Amino acid sequence: MHTSERQTMRGYCALAAAASIWGGMYVVSKYTLDFIPPFTLLWLRYVTAFITLYPLAARQKTAPLTRSDHRAFIAVGFVGYFVSVGLQFIGTRLSSAHNGAILTSASPVFILLFARLMLGERLIPRKLFSVLLASIGVIIVVGWDTTATGSRVLAGNLALIGAAVTWALLSVLARKFSASLSPLVITTGAIFWATLMTTPAMVIEWRFLPVSGLGNPVLWGAVLYLGVVSTAGAFYLWNKGMSLVEAGSGSVFFFLQPVVGALLGWLVLGEHLSLSFFVGGGVILLAVLIVSYRRA
Repeated sequence: MHTSERQTMRGYCALAAAASIWGGMYVVSKYTLDFIPPFTLLWLRYVTAFITLYPLAARQKTAPLTRSDHRAFIAVGFVGYFVSVGLQFIGTRLSSAHNGAILTSASPVFILLFARLMLGERLIPRKLFSVLLASIGVIIVVGWDTTATGSRVLAGNLALIGAAVTWALLSVLARKFSASLSPLVITTGAIFWATLMTTPAMVIEWRFLPVSGLGNPVLWGAVLYLGVVSTAGAFYLWNKGMSLVEAGSGSVFFFLQPVVGALLGWLVLGEHLSLSFFVGGGVILLAVLIVSYRRA
């Protein structure tokens, strides 16, 4: 296997691992959000992630950071870790979990577009077909919620589409900035700025949503898992993967989230899995295999 092929496989493995971790995060988040409201939990995740990553990033970064570096951190932190995640919280609250799973899974489509506009990547038929196939797979897995209607749901759906667009922009920015900065340094710097940006939202949230269960050690274990594994680990793996492969090809791995989330919901929470899960999951895995296939 050539060096470029090994690099591509490492990128695919990193992206698959990140998407799988985020898929599994649903189980832990569902428990944690019963005690800690969304933006407070997000702030705790970012603080924990920054404490975890900073010693590693400081050891790796030898040259002083420039203003251009800080602009890169602010761009990734604001667009991806503050706006995108915030819109996803708001959209899911106003709309439904089903619509959230489907609409945020539109990110790979926008990744293809941004990669073409910002990085000059080619829109080859294999990429387009894989994204279309995986999108169909997501709809088969989670179904389309036709029962939710009204202006509240419409606002939620628009927020979810905004989350998909901004996460796509984050993914392309991470690949663009990786030309001059390591994924570890980018992730750490962006999380630092995202923590500062999330703080006002958390303080405002306290006026309306209480925090409880702080004496529960299981809750703090869940927070540590979300901060260290689902945030520090998964954000780094996603940015690392995007630095190793074309953004358009790597985008398809985003679709693994609902498959892993549904599977772990069945294993851990005893949730029911219908035939549609296995059919849709198979379609998504087929799309990943197609985009990963490389001619000799």
